[in-house]
Amino acid sequence: MAPDTTAGPAATRAVPGGAGVAGNPLGRFLRWDVLVGVLLVVVFLGGAGLSPGFATVGNLSFALGDLGEIALIALAMTMLVVAAEVDLSVASVLGLSSALVGALWDAGWAIETIIPLVVVVGAVCGLVNGLLVTRLGLPSLAVTIGTLALYRGLAYVVLGDRAVAEYPQQFTDLAVGHVPGTPIPYPVMLFVLLAAATAVLLHATGFGRSLFAMGAQEEAAYFAGVRVKRVKLILFVLSGTVAAFAGVVYTLRYGSARADNGVGLELAVIAAVLLGGVDFDGGKGTLGGVIAGVLLIGLLRNLLMLNDVSTEIQSIVTGLLLIVSVLTPRLVSAFRRRGRPPLTVPTS
Repeated sequence: MAPDTTAGPAATRAVPGGAGVAGNPLGRFLRWDVLVGVLLVVVFLGGAGLSPGFATVGNLSFALGDLGEIALIALAMTMLVVAAEVDLSVASVLGLSSALVGALWDAGWAIETIIPLVVVVGAVCGLVNGLLVTRLGLPSLAVTIGTLALYRGLAYVVLGDRAVAEYPQQFTDLAVGHVPGTPIPYPVMLFVLLAAATAVLLHATGFGRSLFAMGAQEEAAYFAGVRVKRVKLILFVLSGTVAAFAGVVYTLRYGSARADNGVGLELAVIAAVLLGGVDFDGGKGTLGGVIAGVLLIGLLRNLLMLNDVSTEIQSIVTGLLLIVSVLTPRLVSAFRRRGRPPLTVPTS
């Protein structure tokens, strides 16, 4: 997994436990993102033992394809949360994107024209979020809760309760097909390429270091020369763009455009990001941990589905994972602080 990259005061926050962890091999192994990777292996082995069909190539290929949209949106969400912001409107942007695809296709537009237009609409949705946060100084949590309802409402205005289907086969094949000679779905290959680019951007560039610095201490990052508002605006536009593209993939994969597509998907995305070790307060985390979190949630969902567990119970499991991913690192951090000896000030 790529190491955390931070700048200035963010450096001590990049790895849970600070410098003590960095200098301790056992502490490095006990990093949260590493533990999530271990848990992923445990779930895979346990699932293989519980369900004979779980570890088959066909089922794993289906499971990977089924979490494609979550994985794509999680890439942009990771950068937002590292910078101490969040976008809860992503699932509604996905739904609005799906509704636009259906409405425009039903009106006779070419799919080659619809896709770029829909992606631009997603970018505009992200721009609205970003302007409200950066120009009006509103908290992103409150803003995106509001636009979550707004964009979902617009999706119903665009398409109503209808479902539009029957898209060109060459496009649906890209959403459900596999890379020739492999069981890897095309959306997963796209995710791999984008994840590699995101990893380089987040962990090996000045832009990535600025995100960690902003998340750790925004004011210090500003005085260090980071254009905080501009960077945040870029992140929200990117989040909306990716969510809209995920809406296109979702629509083509299921072969149906609906205004309610993707309802609740934002919870799975946030759960994957936080479960992967990204601190909700910003300033620390790794993309490798997030990828492990995405895979863990995908395998758990697939395992529950194979055992005929209802979608309601699956939602409960996702909610519990979200709570655990927020609570556990804080409990560990509090435990470590209690175990440290008190600071002593030398007296003359």
